[in-house]
Amino acid sequence: MSPRHSLLALLVVVIWGANFVIIDAGLVDVPPLVFLALRFVAVCIPAIFFIKPPTIGWRNILLIGSFLSLGQFALLYLALALGMPPGLASLILQTQVIFSIVISALFLRERPSRRQAIGVLIGMLGLVLVIVGHSASAPWLPLLVVLGSALSWAIGNVLSRRSKAASGLGLVVWSGAVVPLPALALAVIVESPPVVWDALTHLSVAAILSTLYTAIAASLIGYGIWNTLLARYPTSAVVPFTLIVPVVGIVAAWLVQGEVPGALELIGGVVMLSGLAAAVVQWRRRPTAVAAPPPYEES
Repeated sequence: MSPRHSLLALLVVVIWGANFVIIDAGLVDVPPLVFLALRFVAVCIPAIFFIKPPTIGWRNILLIGSFLSLGQFALLYLALALGMPPGLASLILQTQVIFSIVISALFLRERPSRRQAIGVLIGMLGLVLVIVGHSASAPWLPLLVVLGSALSWAIGNVLSRRSKAASGLGLVVWSGAVVPLPALALAVIVESPPVVWDALTHLSVAAILSTLYTAIAASLIGYGIWNTLLARYPTSAVVPFTLIVPVVGIVAAWLVQGEVPGALELIGGVVMLSGLAAAVVQWRRRPTAVAAPPPYEES
């Protein structure tokens, strides 16, 4: 990748890493499913009136939106609302790499290489260490909900890959249109209509700014740049940048909220990211130098 595009990739992962703390701030005044609906209304309007839907069929758009947008973010927002620390959530969510490799092997017949299989096993070992360290001081439920979010993200990744949509931004916008109505309907059932109405009519400045950041910066700008890079460069050159997301997320949570992971959580996180790096980073071998033939000598 060129230096300019590498800097753009780093900009995206910084935006995504800070996203967890910003979502957590917005959830202080707004129920998670209402907040989710607001985010995707901002993602889709007015973009949906200017961007054509991807030519992959409405069934695929509905399925991808249900897992990649609705399922992933509904569970993530719920986990944060239940008390999951944002920094740790950014780390656990990266298990989507493990789930994506396993699901691709099962349903797309994409057999993982030996290196990928070893990376998955190392990543799972690190995940176990994180879970053990976290469960010693916090309840299990939020962590399990984040794992559900990662699984939903992975299923969405595989569905998206299978559909081979030509427009990444178009897929973000039109699959995002699946989210607002189901999210609001679930919020009415879970929270009650008066609570939902009160949240919508008494939005705080923090909730509005958080919604704008998650919709414009994280979704439209972030995925717009990301999909452009994926279209220009091999996946193996772009995807490894996502390993920086939890690093940014943990640092942001430490600076903003004073969140300090436990020693076992940090060790597990390093092990997990090492496994993910082994699974997704393509190490290029330097070509072996070929000895030059001896100069021709006249006899």
